[in-house]
Amino acid sequence: MKRKKIVIIGGGFAGLNLARKLAKSDCEIILVDKQNHHMFQPLFYQVASARLEPSSISFPFRAIFKRRKNVEFRYATVELIRPEDNIIETSMGEIGYDELIIATGCKTNFFGNAELEKHTMAMKSTQQTIHIRNTILTKFEKIMFVENKQEQDELMNLVIVGAGPTGVELSGAFAEMKTKVLPHDYPNYDFSRLKIILLEGSPNTLNAMSDKSRAWSRKYLEGMGIDVRTSTVVSTFDGHNLTLKTGEVIPTQTVIWAAGVQGNVLAGLEKATMVRARYMVDHFSKIVGYENVYAIGDISYMETEKYPQGHPQLANVAINQGRVLANNFRAKWIGKKQVAFEYKDKGTMATVGKHKAVVELPNFKFQGYFAWMVWMVLHLMLILSVRNKIAVFFNWAWRYITGDTSLRLILRDERDRDNMRRND
Repeated sequence: MKRKKIVIIGGGFAGLNLARKLAKSDCEIILVDKQNHHMFQPLFYQVASARLEPSSISFPFRAIFKRRKNVEFRYATVELIRPEDNIIETSMGEIGYDELIIATGCKTNFFGNAELEKHTMAMKSTQQTIHIRNTILTKFEKIMFVENKQEQDELMNLVIVGAGPTGVELSGAFAEMKTKVLPHDYPNYDFSRLKIILLEGSPNTLNAMSDKSRAWSRKYLEGMGIDVRTSTVVSTFDGHNLTLKTGEVIPTQTVIWAAGVQGNVLAGLEKATMVRARYMVDHFSKIVGYENVYAIGDISYMETEKYPQGHPQLANVAINQGRVLANNFRAKWIGKKQVAFEYKDKGTMATVGKHKAVVELPNFKFQGYFAWMVWMVLHLMLILSVRNKIAVFFNWAWRYITGDTSLRLILRDERDRDNMRRND
């Protein structure tokens, strides 16, 4: 009997867990991704704030599957799906499949505002995260030479838009950098004037969590000196002035956009039903309208009894969808009954800073030092390799003892520096 050929597009939490689970089966697996590595996105904010190096939270696909002869990796961008031919077209050539799984995740949603997309910084890839770190560290260096009051104000206002977990964690990290790191790195400059401004369109920080967690997160942020503004909507940004819907203008050159996401949709699936830029799937993750094309993770939209508006776009959902789909494939191949997917909420959490975090488990909510410890332990457990776990733990321990990480490297090539001079 010919082995099934399974093609997985995307190596995020959903696609990677599906591939790892199916790797033990008698099938041929091809994983396609435009990056050559899996990224542990929950810790992106620590790379952006110079707490961790990107290699600590990145895992090359070829290294992950080096002992699995039935798993092949293709470093390519998918350009078109031809479901009538069971073929995908990529930047490197065509790939045929028996079963196709789309796990392309999300990208930043700028809500159709071209100016915001052009001038703000997103944080959905390793490259974007390094760009944020380079940009912010370069601004700190640049301010040493600036005498113009307007430009000083622009450089001294660091704005983060979106107060979900990403925005909250970034704000806290930069607030700690302001008080613990910058005074030592720049002893002859007064960085107390640096303002970290967190803007949120909804009435609360961490709006998807409980009232208690919302209140505690805001208390933590404001206690760290962060200017938190909720029910505040951004209108536009030209690279020097951020304009709010109210008409207020914030002078700044640094805006990080963490206000929303949308699915990475692929061309070719015209029969698919789309809901908020996500593929509608049945309870077995099959895209409605197709027989052998599936979607899992953030790109999928599944309505269930518990989640009539679709599952939340969380790592835990993606991981479990990948595992359940792998089990269902194996069951289908041997004629056994498949299991409909339903997510069991294991809780959510977010950290704001040292000894400051909020954790919500199904039957228990808590905050403070213990929540911060739980956050660290769980994130450390989720990191793939032992080497990376040790690297992250060492950096965290060193920072806990000294308050410093010594990872503030600006990594630009000559063309970047030339472009920066021209843009300035």
